Amino acid sequence: MSTLPVIAAVDGSDDSLRALDWALDAARRHGAPLRVVHVRQYAAWAQPDVLVAGAPDTDDDSVLDQVRTYLEGRADRPRMEYLGVEGAPGAVLPELGSTARLLVLGSRGRGGFASLLLGSNGMAAARDAECPVVVVPRPGREVDGGTPTDPGPRVVVGLQVDSPDDATLDLAFTEAALRGARLQVVAAYQWPLQSWAAPGELIPLMVDQDAIENETRTLAEGLLAPHGTRHPGVRVEPYVAPGDAAGHLVAASRDADLVVVGRHRRRLLAPARMMGSVTQAVLLHAASPVVVVPPGAVEPRELPED
Repeated sequence: MSTLPVIAAVDGSDDSLRALDWALDAARRHGAPLRVVHVRQYAAWAQPDVLVAGAPDTDDDSVLDQVRTYLEGRADRPRMEYLGVEGAPGAVLPELGSTARLLVLGSRGRGGFASLLLGSNGMAAARDAECPVVVVPRPGREVDGGTPTDPGPRVVVGLQVDSPDDATLDLAFTEAALRGARLQVVAAYQWPLQSWAAPGELIPLMVDQDAIENETRTLAEGLLAPHGTRHPGVRVEPYVAPGDAAGHLVAASRDADLVVVGRHRRRLLAPARMMGSVTQAVLLHAASPVVVVPPGAVEPRELPED
């Protein structure tokens, strides 16, 4: 069985070339091939019933030719594959993720509205793909807050102690190990706690904040312990704080190599794939690349040898 590729989605924009550089580095770290994909988008009104990619093709594709020129002469390139397909990117890209290790794309490609921080194709891929999806932001994005950190490579992961996802933690530990980075684990808890006393009336609960914080830290350390055993070289830094998890993760993204967040579990009454508000906020505002991990992700399908 062959090694699953890292897929870089390109469209000729500067955003997609930044994503390509990130994917090239990721493929090297994972010892995986790099598959460069250009989805040639048709007009929605022209082919309304087509939702998936057309036949693979790399002939007469100026975007893929641009990529070949861009990568020409690069040292230590992994095994390269090029794929040009026709279809709606928002549908095609998630489908391609079914046979990928990672799917990497820029925060906004050609045709995106200048006011949007994340294009619709990126949002669709992060929401629907079966593999983890990495969104690489434009440089210079400013974030507020955060606490001083030691210099050096750093991966950040969000941990919800009352609803943890092992797939998200496993990917975060793996990426930290591959990068020789320390792992900052953000575990936020609600404060102040409130309860309904009467319709429309909230009252604070008489609970000690230190007790809530200590319990959150204890739960986090217990959830992290098995992953730390599998990755003994990764230095783990739990960060437990009150308030909004999204705000803490965005603040921690400053100067981070990567922020890792889970997507969202399907609920009984809402079976469609979806992303939680924390994940969406991190995608929209983080200063570093963000990887969105499907809940309880299983190993994607391996490709047969050619």
